[in-house]
Amino acid sequence: VPHFSSGGAGGGYPGVPLTQPLPGLPAPAFAAVDGQEKFETRVTALDGGLRVASQNKFGQFCTVGVLINSGSRHETKYLSGISHFLEKLAFSSTAQFGSKDEILLTLEKHGGICDCQASRDTTMYAVSAEAKGLDTVVNLLADVVLQPRLSDEEIEMTRLAIRFELEDLNMRPDPEPLLTEMIHAAAYRDNTVGLNRFCPVENIEKMDRKILHSYLKNYYTPDRMVLAGVGIEHEQLVECAKKYLLGVNPVWGSAKSKDIDRSVAQYTGGIIKVEKDMSNVSLGPTPIPELTHIMIGLESCSFLEDDFIPFAVLNMMMGGGGSFSAGGPGKGMFTRLYLNVLNRHHWMYNATSYHHSYEDTGLLCIHASADPKQVREMVEILTKEFVLMSGTVGEVELERAKTQLKSMLMMNLESRPVIFEDVGRQVLATSTRKLPHELCDLINNVKASDIKRVVTKMLRNKPAVAALGDLTELPTYEHIQAALSSKDGQLPRMYRLFR
Repeated sequence: VPHFSSGGAGGGYPGVPLTQPLPGLPAPAFAAVDGQEKFETRVTALDGGLRVASQNKFGQFCTVGVLINSGSRHETKYLSGISHFLEKLAFSSTAQFGSKDEILLTLEKHGGICDCQASRDTTMYAVSAEAKGLDTVVNLLADVVLQPRLSDEEIEMTRLAIRFELEDLNMRPDPEPLLTEMIHAAAYRDNTVGLNRFCPVENIEKMDRKILHSYLKNYYTPDRMVLAGVGIEHEQLVECAKKYLLGVNPVWGSAKSKDIDRSVAQYTGGIIKVEKDMSNVSLGPTPIPELTHIMIGLESCSFLEDDFIPFAVLNMMMGGGGSFSAGGPGKGMFTRLYLNVLNRHHWMYNATSYHHSYEDTGLLCIHASADPKQVREMVEILTKEFVLMSGTVGEVELERAKTQLKSMLMMNLESRPVIFEDVGRQVLATSTRKLPHELCDLINNVKASDIKRVVTKMLRNKPAVAALGDLTELPTYEHIQAALSSKDGQLPRMYRLFR
């Protein structure tokens, strides 16, 4: 090995190798991670059932929030659209804060931002701010969740906002949110996750404070809540929770919640069709061609079951995307929906796989779009892909899908808000958290036989179908069902005299 001395241009100590410490310098102190224990998720349950979960992380900012086991799936006995209203009304005036502006100014003192998101099963109020402002932030969150004023003026503003959002949803060139709504409604007809996530137009005017309070009384209870934080000390968060959330009387009174809907999702399967003239969706110098959109889904499993991991790998393996996206291997161009569908059928505009998962059910679906004249062919291509899932799974494509899933998981969990949501949702569902390396081990263990097993089970069920656009060429639901239970996924042949 050449012996570099630091003589020459730099001056210094001639003849002393760089491996020897220089005389007179203090010994360096290296940063060390003292085991993983400082960075494990810690969970504390308080009286009344509120759980406090935290994860330490370097950096001066933290993300803290309250996750509530409440969403559109719980609206069976109520006016549909409550969660949608509550999401829009979040961070408005409360007992302590006179207006939304006051809340934003308070947060700005700590460089903070706030956000509320409602999904089908969870509502999440979150704040990202400097860790120094933790006390202020938890106080504010407690007020926003338990003491909102819900003034007539605010409710009126929310009505306008929701009206606008619904109009926007129907005008968007990308109908994916709309199709997701439709496929859920088809798969779980009139129950739990099949209930409408957006407020139906006819309910906008009916919504008032009394209805919201009757719902909040039942669902915004401590045993259905998790206070989660990332980037803070666990003890501090527990102290703040005791101070601001424990034994607080909410504005709607603290009567015991009477009727909580604990019904389990019932998968029904079925079809929902919306005939829609899509020719005017995108006006402009180069209008997007008129397309018909199809989504076909089958029941997978809940995220609490072991089969959830094979389904996640399968979803990665199907992959897909738009026909416009070009690029190399890193862009998922080796997924089945690219290789078998988009690369072979130039007339398909989109083929993408999605996996929705809940605590008691799941839905694996493929969304595709093409020219209305080609709908029949497009549906057959999808049914063939579903049937092929139960065939042989190549070693290379399986490994690739597993690696992609792991890297996506690890990359997403680099960001603080994503860690926050992961901690919150896992603790809300199971009171514990599986760490990323545990999930990676589970992904590594998935074998081709697991994929085959979960798909075979999935294909025994009736499909859920959502169709949007010009549907003259759409095969009947019975034919789609027959194709999915056939050996090769082909639609029954139709003989027509006049083509």
